[in-house]
Amino acid sequence: MKKLLMLLCLLLALSCSKSSPKPPSSPELLFPLKSSECTTGITIGTTNTSEVELQWNASARTDLYEVKITNLNTNLTQTLSTTAITQKVVLDKGVAYSWFVIAKNDEVSQTTASEIWKFYNAGSQTTYPPFAAEIIAPKSGQTVFKDTNNDVELEWVAEDVDNDIASYQVYFGSVSPPTDLLATNAPDNTTVKVGVVANTVYYWKVVTVDEEGNSSDSGTYEFKVR
Repeated sequence: MKKLLMLLCLLLALSCSKSSPKPPSSPELLFPLKSSECTTGITIGTTNTSEVELQWNASARTDLYEVKITNLNTNLTQTLSTTAITQKVVLDKGVAYSWFVIAKNDEVSQTTASEIWKFYNAGSQTTYPPFAAEIIAPKSGQTVFKDTNNDVELEWVAEDVDNDIASYQVYFGSVSPPTDLLATNAPDNTTVKVGVVANTVYYWKVVTVDEEGNSSDSGTYEFKVR
């Protein structure tokens, strides 16, 4: 009887010592570089397209990578799967793209994703518009509370291949799309406070302008004040 109890305890200890399956670690993007012009694409025949090789670091506990790359002009996304840490993809020249990689394994359903990077696929241009500003807060559709001064802070980030952002034009109002210019911010100032009224839906967007006069539009975002 004593031997049987010892055997049961040993089996229980062994079962407890087995670690549960873990999700993959996050892939780290390598190339094309973040906020860059990719000049390594191989032209496809006589078309205005080129083949670009995306690269990233291997992530632990990964059986498959899913690569998502989005044409920022059309918002169309290509999804490609590979077991390698590179992926060749045919892209339009002179167009901005965003991309990221999702890591998967066969043991768990949980996946992990890399950061999202943006780049321009080189074309005939010598200068590029800034990437469209990304809204940080308030998120679109979010309900927020005003502060004690009846203000809400708007926040965004922006990137530019040429590193020559000149200003941000912030449009804000209670109609969509917003047409009232709320503020024109310097390139190092990506926040602005705005007076609001409770139980009201507001719309806003950011137009990023560079020193060459190129511009990009974030698109319209909305939030409700409680």
